[in-house]
Amino acid sequence: MIRASNQILRTDISGMPLEWINCEEAVRLYHLGQVVYTCGNVLYRMRGGHSARTGLRSIVDLNSIIATEGAMQARLKGRVGYTPPLDNKALFRRDDHLCLYCGERFGNSQLSRDHVTPISQHGQDIWNNVVTSCKRCNNEKAGRTPEQAGMALLAVPFTPTHAEYVYLKGRRILADQMEFLRAHFPRRSRLRDRLSAFAVDDD
Repeated sequence: MIRASNQILRTDISGMPLEWINCEEAVRLYHLGQVVYTCGNVLYRMRGGHSARTGLRSIVDLNSIIATEGAMQARLKGRVGYTPPLDNKALFRRDDHLCLYCGERFGNSQLSRDHVTPISQHGQDIWNNVVTSCKRCNNEKAGRTPEQAGMALLAVPFTPTHAEYVYLKGRRILADQMEFLRAHFPRRSRLRDRLSAFAVDDD
């Protein structure tokens, strides 16, 4: 089902995923002549004003995926060693909203960011040192490592690539967008198995 809140996936001219944009931003890119080609299904048909010369009304069809001019941004984000910004919503989604200590699934409000090696023990606030934890387990672990607290870590944290990060930041990802993003994941991506052919609704 197509909803007004569905986002459009913007890529560079080579097809590298860049970001999610709304329909107003997409129309602006069309108006500026920056859309090179489109993929996926038509999400919206936007109707503008009437031409004073022809009397015809302008119409713009917005596809679920649009490629735009410029490749520098994607080259920088696609390079080896690029690290996407760390935020809790993307972290919780990376870990499938599971507490990586007790194994239970929770909503965002019940989850927290836990540092595997605590900051107090010179741990860093980086993707490879943080996991999703329920607040109870985080409080129980406190300023200790999992080994010191006797709490087994259920999965090893990892840094997502930019394409994986775009997926993690998406809302109500449609099947064609999901397929497109998945093609840009590393062959051994830990997120691959989680994706299905169906749209994801993740508020």
